[in-house]
Amino acid sequence: MSEPSRFDRGHTDDLMSFLAAGPTPYHAVANAGARLEKAGFRQIAETDAWDGTSGGRYVLRGGAIIAWYVPEGAAPHTPFRIVGAHTDSPNLRVKPRPDTGAHGFRQVAVEIYGGPLMNSWLDRDLGLAGRLSLRDGSTRLVDVDRPLLRVPQLAIHLDRSVSGEGLKLDKQRHLQPIWGLGDDVRDGDLIAFLEQESGLPAGSVTGWDLMTYAVEPPAYLGRDQELMAGPRLDNLLSVHAGTAALAAVAAGGAELPYIPVLAAFDHEETGSQSDTGADGPLLGSVLERSVLTRGGSHEDRARALAGTVCLSSDMGHAVHPNYAERHDPTHHPRANGGPILKVNVNNRYATDGSGRAVFAAACEKAGVPFQTFVSNNSMPCGTTIGPITAARHGIRTVDIGAAILSMHSARELCGADDPFLLANALVAFLEG
Repeated sequence: MSEPSRFDRGHTDDLMSFLAAGPTPYHAVANAGARLEKAGFRQIAETDAWDGTSGGRYVLRGGAIIAWYVPEGAAPHTPFRIVGAHTDSPNLRVKPRPDTGAHGFRQVAVEIYGGPLMNSWLDRDLGLAGRLSLRDGSTRLVDVDRPLLRVPQLAIHLDRSVSGEGLKLDKQRHLQPIWGLGDDVRDGDLIAFLEQESGLPAGSVTGWDLMTYAVEPPAYLGRDQELMAGPRLDNLLSVHAGTAALAAVAAGGAELPYIPVLAAFDHEETGSQSDTGADGPLLGSVLERSVLTRGGSHEDRARALAGTVCLSSDMGHAVHPNYAERHDPTHHPRANGGPILKVNVNNRYATDGSGRAVFAAACEKAGVPFQTFVSNNSMPCGTTIGPITAARHGIRTVDIGAAILSMHSARELCGADDPFLLANALVAFLEG
């Protein structure tokens, strides 16, 4: 029998609750905000005047959250320590005219968001969640957390080639989910159904941002439950760890040399170019206003950013036992081996030697082991919000994360101890 976990699984239990409560970026940031409220933070609106008093605050914009804690006596030029992450995951999203169907089946028209492993969405029971925009200008979150839709795979009897040539999916024709029977497809049926589910008056919804998700809950996996399977690990695992770390640091009462920040953005999977993405103005605006409301000048802002460090926390690839040749032969991150430092000399990741030293010091302080990931030279390397953050704001940025399998699947897999190890490393980093 393998060695049992050395760690209390309370953190991972809590992560599973966080994943289940965050089927969309909008739900994830609302959940993170509620957790920070319990830790003494308060939400402030971007349209309000801000003050420079100490304490914890956060801003919500769509599927993004920026939260920070100002210690007592923080100078205007005090640098920031930022944990960066993203809230979105690849999935199937509802089109502007969602009602469709054929041959007696009622279907929902969807568009592919990001780069999902499309086969992982077949034959799964799917819920539907997102944000409804109402006629009066307000918004309402909706979550139909039950089997509502399904993308049925073609039976092997009708496609014998699939076992030899592999599955080939047409993104337009083959991924439209079924949600009922009938030939009387009418425009407005889906939205009318969601209005009824949400207790809203008929005709009150004038806009929507809706997406499907697998309703199977997160679960421990394996003989000794060393693994955890769940949806949206990429990258709600990091959002959860960053939220927990920021709350812990704020509650610690220590005299912090930095202002700790959580910056969780939307739209990373599609390039980050939006008003809630890492390539947008949100983080820069929050940091600048934090400096100015504490009596600082633009010179103080420049000094603060010059001393700032960001850990861009995103998922990385654990070595795959069936495809080890796809990995660099000397860099094989393992599940439950601790967080990973992600390196790419072509700046797909922002890590350099000085950034490695910052992360190594945090892990040493926390008593957490860490691993290093480098792509196989023959394989293209993904990227993160790290290089975007470094280039847009001119701050030193380090790419890190947790090692997982099945990245971009509807259901991913990680070591059950790694979320706890990552969170502890983030605490040590934010404390400085």
